[in-house]
Amino acid sequence: MNSKKYNKVAVGGTFDKFHDGHKKLLSTAFEIASNVEIGVTSDAFGGLKGDIDSCKVRMSNLKSFFNDKSNFIIVPLDDPYGTTIYDSDFDAIVVSGETEPTAVEINKIRVSKGMNPLDIVVVSFVLAYDGTPISSTRIRRGEINKNGDVII
Repeated sequence: MNSKKYNKVAVGGTFDKFHDGHKKLLSTAFEIASNVEIGVTSDAFGGLKGDIDSCKVRMSNLKSFFNDKSNFIIVPLDDPYGTTIYDSDFDAIVVSGETEPTAVEINKIRVSKGMNPLDIVVVSFVLAYDGTPISSTRIRRGEINKNGDVII
């Protein structure tokens, strides 16, 4: 018998400078779902954030981290919604507090199309040792490393 709460969940992000916060977000998705679709912002869409690794590199990092799993697919995201607004098979979406408003938007779009809204699972931020959330932006700035250690 399947002990997972959901059959299929979505999780998305830029996943640049793959860090402990990303690991928590994605691990939560795998803990609650039988199947996980991971959306990774495309070079064009993700590039809006500034100087980030290529989509190919970011997808490769994810595949390496989950090399022991086979119940997922990784797809490029060209917009904030991905396939969640077209695919009625999703049961839930896993987000951070920062991206929760996008999940609410996705549900509005789904309902307007006659689809069921998704359960929204909000994962708390992983804090760096200075008490501030770990983020790719902070890592790019050289403030912290991927584990949240403050760089002096």
